[in-house]
Amino acid sequence: MATCAFLGLGVMGYPMAGHLQSAGHSVTVYNRTSAKATDWSNAYGGASAPTPREASQGATFVMACVGNDDDLRSVCLGEDGAFAGMEAGAIFVDHTTVSAKVTAELYAAAKGKGIHFVDAPVSGGQAGAENGALSVMCGGDVAAYEAAAPVIDAYAKICKRLGASGAGQMAKMCNQIAIAGLVQGLSEALHFAQKAGLDGRDVVEVISQGAAGSWQMQNRYETMLDGEFEHGFAVDWMRKDLGICLSTGDEIGASLPVTALVDQFYKDVQRMGGGRYDTSSLIKRLTDAGE
Repeated sequence: MATCAFLGLGVMGYPMAGHLQSAGHSVTVYNRTSAKATDWSNAYGGASAPTPREASQGATFVMACVGNDDDLRSVCLGEDGAFAGMEAGAIFVDHTTVSAKVTAELYAAAKGKGIHFVDAPVSGGQAGAENGALSVMCGGDVAAYEAAAPVIDAYAKICKRLGASGAGQMAKMCNQIAIAGLVQGLSEALHFAQKAGLDGRDVVEVISQGAAGSWQMQNRYETMLDGEFEHGFAVDWMRKDLGICLSTGDEIGASLPVTALVDQFYKDVQRMGGGRYDTSSLIKRLTDAGE
């Protein structure tokens, strides 16, 4: 059992930190809104701290799951940042989806302090976090990954190192690229079924058993047909991630025409007031246009 800190208690981080504590690890949490850290401590029995530095003092592993590049920098750097509180040899595990640029920056900063840094973005959404069944894609030094993996297992269905520092974030970009195309395809299929006078549920029952089947189809088709979009990763966050994908694609020479198109479709959803809708709301763009 390890001494851990967990920084960031959003819809993902709150249950992830809970799984660590429930697995027997000793966890101290930090959250920008301190009331949520207090709520977590009351729910799981772990401790809370007022700054990332204090949460990280004495921790062998420090996990973070925050919003974006700037949020991650803010919990890592500065006199109240986690790096200031961590001891040499401790391991920082970043579960945030961020740019490869900030990953490289923080890996170097950590190394300069004798700290290990593993980029470990996750996939599986809020349900995966709550059920302890996330896919965790990692980049970083082998020894640091091998030490962290058994701890990460508390909330992971699969945890795999893809390569050196930054490889985890690159793999997460692959994940978001694939999801964007899948959700748009599913949205168009369900919209087409409705226009053709078919029962969407009957259609999915049949086609989900063949080559068209996917996680998105199994888990989102009913709420999509019902026009309910409060069941997962928000459009605002997806656009942040797709922006990272497209920018990185330009840097490495990867062609992402479908991703670029779907990113604009999500922009349309934002204009419709759906920035906090989940990513399956792409269908609303089609159904509303057809009304």
